[in-house]
Formats: sequence, structure tokens, C-alpha cells
Amino acid sequence: MSRPVIGVLGASGSVGRAAVGELRALGHSGLRLGGRTASALCEVAEENPGGHDETVWADATAPDGLRAFTEGCDIVLNCVGPTYRLRATVASAALDAGAHCVDVAGDDPAAEDLLKGGDPARDGRTVVLSAGALPGLSSLLPRWLAGQGLDGVTALTAYCGGLEPCSPTVAHDLMLSLSSGGADGAAYGQALAAVRGGRRAPRALRTDEDTAHPAFPGRVALQPYLSGESERLAGDLGVDRLDWYNVHPGPAVRALLNSLPGRLAAGEDPDRLAERLILAADLDLAGRKPYYVMDFALSGTASGAPATAGATLRAASSYRLTAAVGALAVDAVLRGAVPAGVHFACDVLDPGAVVRHLRSHGAADLRLTGTAAGAEPEEEGIL
Repeated sequence: MSRPVIGVLGASGSVGRAAVGELRALGHSGLRLGGRTASALCEVAEENPGGHDETVWADATAPDGLRAFTEGCDIVLNCVGPTYRLRATVASAALDAGAHCVDVAGDDPAAEDLLKGGDPARDGRTVVLSAGALPGLSSLLPRWLAGQGLDGVTALTAYCGGLEPCSPTVAHDLMLSLSSGGADGAAYGQALAAVRGGRRAPRALRTDEDTAHPAFPGRVALQPYLSGESERLAGDLGVDRLDWYNVHPGPAVRALLNSLPGRLAAGEDPDRLAERLILAADLDLAGRKPYYVMDFALSGTASGAPATAGATLRAASSYRLTAAVGALAVDAVLRGAVPAGVHFACDVLDPGAVVRHLRSHGAADLRLTGTAAGAEPEEEGIL
């Protein structure tokens, strides 16, 4: 049987390059590497000279180039953006070429576009969206943690953020997320909102601009933020209370984020603001070691008694985490572990399998705490 053709679009970018390495580690070779810079693609291919990878010029904004890239692929892993500008462009091109698709982002706008065009399940094709760190792993890890000895979960508190370079895709998507990215044309999430009594509660929490948190080094700013993914997670776990905080360790980035709504409302160019965000991230990072943290605390019951379970994940880069989840989604689709249709990664990937992969590949450190029977207190090691 011939090997499946896996196309990685954006293979020379921050996420794409790491995803190529993750796919190779999973045993996949003969990859089709797509992007707009031939020299950069050749560098990625040369990292595995015996892997028989091919490089193909591809531009997600050029229909002809995208069609030439997807033609002949069995599955496409999309690592390019801006996500909320492209929406389902790449996934639709993959489906038109008879291929499956995994998108490290995509989110609700891509799902809505795809379902308007007819369910891909009718043609036996699969699309997996939000197969990244956040969204993606940000929902998979709490689901895994909930199974570590808890009989039921009543509350979840999460802190996610870090100090790392800001890619152009992330910068532009952040601008777009303020007015899109969520379901039905809404913004990606709602600042200060939380879940109370199993429902969204606007302005339930407050921002803390200067505080300490044990999972993060130094002083940080905490921004309460309820996204569509975290709201769905609350429903899936059946929690009564969910508090979610985006953590900003860098003052330059935080100052710019605070001013963004007013600047955009005043008509400032979003592309220029995205460039400023990239520079602000570099300024915050100067002389410091990059890191990314996801910290979760669950409350519930175990054997009829109150119990808690906590997990703190520390990684050098959220981009590496995104690449790992995207590659695992590709592998799961090719193994037939994901049914046909349009799905979010957190709904179809096995959380335990994701954790086992990350543990075996040294992507991050993990510490478990709590009183639940399945959570080994103060366990620390490579995740």
C-alpha cells in the first residue's frame, strides 16, 4: 500500500516547521511542503534528506496555487492564516481535491462556512478544526485531568499565557478576533465573562493588571476571558462555575492590548497595529527566556468526598504545542479514528493519547496536584 500524501501548508512558518517534525516523529514521510518562499521550504526538506519530501509553491490567497497544492493530497494540514480572514478557504480547497483537512485554527467561522456548503461526511471526508494549543489543547488537557480520579467536576479555573515571539498570523488574528472569530459572526470571546450556574455571566470577573501567580515567573496581568471553546468545555464537563484567565507577563504587549479597542474604533490600520504587537512581544522578550504555561484547577468529588485535581503544563513555545496537536489530528484521521464530517479537535481526539504523545516527545513539563485518587500529588516530569 502506498503512503498517504500529507500536505503541510505553511511548512516553513513557526507552527508548520514544528508540525513537519512532529509528523516525521509519528512515522510519516514523503510530505508535501507548501509555502510562498522556496528557499525556506527547501531548508525544511533538507532537515530530513532521506524523507523524500517535496516542496510546492502555494499561497492560500491564490486559488490556482492552492488548487495545485491540494491536488493529489490525501490530507492537508493547514498552518497558515490569518485564520479569521481565510476562514474555510484551505479546508474547502482540500475537500474539492478529495482530501481530508486538519486546521490548527479555523474555529467557528470555518465550521459555519463548511456546513453551509454541505456536510463533508456525505463524501466520506473529514475536517478537524481548532487543532492547536489554544483552542485545542486548552480543552483536551482539562478533559484528561477530569478523568484522573474525579467522579464529577463542579468548578474549573484556568490560567493560560506566556512570553514568546508573536507570529504575524497570531498578531493579525488577534486584531480580527475583536470583531469576529466566534459563532454567528460574534467576537471570538467575551472579556470579563465567566460561567456561573452553568451559564455565561457577563462582567463576573475583574482584570488584575499587576499580580503574582505560582505557575508564572514574576509579575503578570490577568485578563478574564470566556471563549466559545471554554464555554463549550464547561457544558461538556457539566461544571457549575468556570473562571478563565489569559495571562500577560509582558508590559509592552499588555499596554498595547489595553489600547486596541479604542485604536481600532478610531480607525487605525489593523495591519499596522499587528506590526506593533509583534514589536511589543519582541520588546517584552528581550533578554528573557520564552515560555508558555497552561494551569488548570478542578474541583469536584471522588468516591463521594470533595476532591481537587490540578495540572500545570510548562513549555518553551505554544507553537510547538500547536504543531503537536495538529500532527496528532492528522495521524488520527489517517488511522480512521475520526469519523467523517466537520469536528473540533477537542471533541474527537483522545485526551489521554495526546498526553502520552507529549510525554514521550518532551514537549513540556507537567506537574499534577490534588486529592483525587488518580492525580499523583506533586508529580513532576517531562510531558
